[in-house]
Amino acid sequence: MKQQAMLLCDFYKISHKDLYPTGTEVVYSTFTPRDSRNKAITSVVSFGQQAFVKEFLIGFFNDNFFNQSKASIVSDYKRLITATLGVANPETKHIEDLHDLGYLPLEIKSIAEGTSIPIRTPMLTIQNTDNRFFWLTNYVETLLSCELWQAVTSATTAREYYTLLKKYADETSSDPTFVKFQGHDFSMRGMSSLSSAIKSGMGHLLYFNGTDTIPAILGLEQYYNGNIEKELLGTSIPATEHSIQCAYANDAEYIEDIITNKNPTGFVSIVSDGYDFWNVVGSVLPALKDKIMARDGRLVIRPDSGDPVKIICGDAEDTNEFARKGLIESLYDIFGGSTNTKGFKELDSHIGAIYGDSITLERAKLISEGLKSKGFATTNVVYGIGSYTYQYNTRDTFGFALKSTLAVINGDEKQIFKDPKTDNGIKKSQKGKVVVWKDDTGTIQWKDGLFLNDSIPNDLLIPIFKDGKLLNETSISEIRARVNA
Repeated sequence: MKQQAMLLCDFYKISHKDLYPTGTEVVYSTFTPRDSRNKAITSVVSFGQQAFVKEFLIGFFNDNFFNQSKASIVSDYKRLITATLGVANPETKHIEDLHDLGYLPLEIKSIAEGTSIPIRTPMLTIQNTDNRFFWLTNYVETLLSCELWQAVTSATTAREYYTLLKKYADETSSDPTFVKFQGHDFSMRGMSSLSSAIKSGMGHLLYFNGTDTIPAILGLEQYYNGNIEKELLGTSIPATEHSIQCAYANDAEYIEDIITNKNPTGFVSIVSDGYDFWNVVGSVLPALKDKIMARDGRLVIRPDSGDPVKIICGDAEDTNEFARKGLIESLYDIFGGSTNTKGFKELDSHIGAIYGDSITLERAKLISEGLKSKGFATTNVVYGIGSYTYQYNTRDTFGFALKSTLAVINGDEKQIFKDPKTDNGIKKSQKGKVVVWKDDTGTIQWKDGLFLNDSIPNDLLIPIFKDGKLLNETSISEIRARVNA
């Protein structure tokens, strides 16, 4: 269904233009992560603003508002308001005036994408630039919030995975840079929509190169000037699924055909739990050892069910020898490997492992601890990070909200704020204009209570959009440099 740009909002936004005090000229608002449900996470990654500006404030509004006839825009607007709210002749002058203007008279300032900002620090500010359209600032709140919270939340979650895996890799691995491929995005099929998968998948790719979410790579090209021909935005390897495994007569035929005929060289991942995973590990793989070791490439074993910690690290109470040792130790015993300079064992380059079912940060930590305690490098396993991680979030994961903090009424600036006595303090907003900077220690600080003409040197809130145009464009390479700084 074709959407009309001026109707991408909550119903109550329709009436707000008439409910502000008479004489309102400017509305200034901030978009802020107000709280963290995970108290160990005290900052979020600024991300998604440029994609939002390009896709919606420029692309969507041009295609579905400014470049449409004014008559059709007015007709669509009146039809909806009349049919749903019962208003016989809805007022449309504000819509017509905006259409005549030809662009969105808004200014957005933002923290540079890829920057980690403390909870309760504004990530962006927004205000109208034409007094006639004071109502527009918060009119776009619904769309802005809808489109931004998941990009930030997934980027922040990816940062937590990367930080965790990098810590253990630094302690146990001969190649800590492999962490860039140790976190692999498996989430697309479990996301709420294609748009959701793209936003979340781009956030994952700020920290990792491994992904199966192809549209996220294309999103980085479209919104962040990436170029797959000049830089590695994301990559993957050939891999089987259960329909392939179960189509063969038995697991021995399945694996042998894959590694000798279908993929005789290079990386290939095979799902291995269609019937009896530990039989594959304990019987099929040893029987094919010579062919696996003679192959020019790596065979990656993928279990896909059970307790991932026990599958990877072992279950001391299991009576099966291989289940008791776990996948990594079993593969090492079968195929061998080496001990690195840090004293930890690494699998032979012909064999590897990936686990992608219901992985969480907590499970990734338990697996890393388990492997380390057994004397194995934590980079012996790759994690397929799926929707169990990236979809189990809401706007409230980091308490995102856009709130007005200043208004100009009849020429006078009024610092406004909310501070509900019935709340625990989380919903308390900033007051007035806000600035953000780094102190002498490099810590990000913010100050509110200012007026529109107040400023400070080196304010981290920089203009990225004004009057229909994108300003200060950033690239994926620049964002990745920031997250790695």
